[in-house]
Amino acid sequence: MNPGLEPATLPADAVEVGRILDAWGIQGGFRVQPYSASPEALFSCREWFLQPPERGARAVFEGTVRLAVRQARAHGEGLVASAREVPDRTAAEGLRGARIFIARSAFPPLPEGEYYWVDLIGLAVVNREGVALGQVSDLMTTGPQQVLVVHETPAGADKPVERLIPFVAAYVDTVDVAARQIVVDWQPDY
Repeated sequence: MNPGLEPATLPADAVEVGRILDAWGIQGGFRVQPYSASPEALFSCREWFLQPPERGARAVFEGTVRLAVRQARAHGEGLVASAREVPDRTAAEGLRGARIFIARSAFPPLPEGEYYWVDLIGLAVVNREGVALGQVSDLMTTGPQQVLVVHETPAGADKPVERLIPFVAAYVDTVDVAARQIVVDWQPDY
């Protein structure tokens, strides 16, 4: 194990937000691939939790470890970061492929009407008439807008029905994260 990495417990509300690609520079910096096009949580949170890659590259640690991030900044398509526990390039190379988690409670607050994708996954989607359309299983970007990927498995069906609903005001009436529901202007046969 890298001598600067101490074992930690993954927070109960941890969200996987990216992975470490490789070392960057000679002073312990590392390149990060964020899973979001807007990685605000990676920039603002100073406590990251790492777990080894699920497959591929071998990390120099096991289980979960904590990093005290000194700096994270945009760099090309991703970002570069440095941490107190990663003093040099060799230590940074040992993190290659590590999965990065951040406690959801540490995410910066968003303005009214904006949501983190992780908060929308699993919400029930109903239309204005109260007809259940399924649950949000994913979101995707299609250029100018986000799209809710909603799955529903009708009774007696072998596989789920997938609906792609643009996440724009013209179709989304309300989002109630606390009630775990999104109301949309959408019909089951669209």
